[in-house]
Amino acid sequence: MGVSLKDVAVRAGVSVKTVSNVVNDYPHVSPATRERVRRAVDELGYRPNATARRLRTGRSGIIALAVPELGNPYFADLATAVIDAAAHHGRTVLLDHTAGLRAEEALVSQGFRSHLIEGLILSPIRLEAEDLLRRPARPPLVLLGEREYDAPFDHIAIDNVAAARLAVRHLIGLGRRRIAFVGARRDSRRQPAHLRLRGWREEILAAGGTPREELVAATDGYDRLDGAVAMTRLLDLPEPPDAVFAYNDLVALGALRVLAERGVRVPEEVAVVGFDDIEEGAYGAVTLTSVAPDKAAIARLAVDCLVARIEAAPDRPPARPRRILPGHALVVRESTVGRAAHR
Repeated sequence: MGVSLKDVAVRAGVSVKTVSNVVNDYPHVSPATRERVRRAVDELGYRPNATARRLRTGRSGIIALAVPELGNPYFADLATAVIDAAAHHGRTVLLDHTAGLRAEEALVSQGFRSHLIEGLILSPIRLEAEDLLRRPARPPLVLLGEREYDAPFDHIAIDNVAAARLAVRHLIGLGRRRIAFVGARRDSRRQPAHLRLRGWREEILAAGGTPREELVAATDGYDRLDGAVAMTRLLDLPEPPDAVFAYNDLVALGALRVLAERGVRVPEEVAVVGFDDIEEGAYGAVTLTSVAPDKAAIARLAVDCLVARIEAAPDRPPARPRRILPGHALVVRESTVGRAAHR
């Protein structure tokens, strides 16, 4: 027989109604009482009856997360963080991956399983603001990712320009002067790659240098092979770079592979910085310095915003959409400071 609300109430020393209020994340419960109930829930392994909850509230308890590619370690980490954040609100996460424009359009135009989910967290890569404006009002939508949208939805995104400047500032501080940017794109100016390239340019100019456009390497995608191909081209220049700032860690790992194959010492001859701080970067033959977005904060803020939209009183005007910028940090490893200094 499963654990009941009454069992939790007895363990926590509160009423069944109080347990129900905590489980359903209702306000007006003191922090101390809420913590006592949550501890009892964890100790007893209580799980709410989703079917009963849906019948009582008209809500499924399910939210959706749609990302471009679950095979990318960054999105896998983000999905894990969203699942953890949603659990604190008593909600389950339905995962989906879009893999491109057509799937993203379907999510928007069809309301994405609106019969099943309470809300959607979406990380688009190709949608424009006009596409988003055509979607149904329900279920609520929260946007992730660094593309800039002039659309009335909560949007959680890091400051790409500031993050890129932090990476380039680190390389300049190490005495590097021919800093390449790997991962430029030729399409929409609102892509994160363009914002990171802008940060690269701004920081070099701020340090009194001149951005060298021959060191900007465009890529077809953002995987290891793309980084390897771009690094090969850069090393064949008459004056190759002495440092690389890569669009993401996968691109940086591809660049590191080519540097090793060509016998180029890292970081003595070429220093490398990635972006995303995926786990793989910390376990290579040369560990990777990387810009680390606060993934836990991104997930928590996205879920909090979505739940607030879901639970908003229908007879009140909706709150104004917010654009929230979680923090980021630079994790310094061997690819920029060497093994001895890193230790």
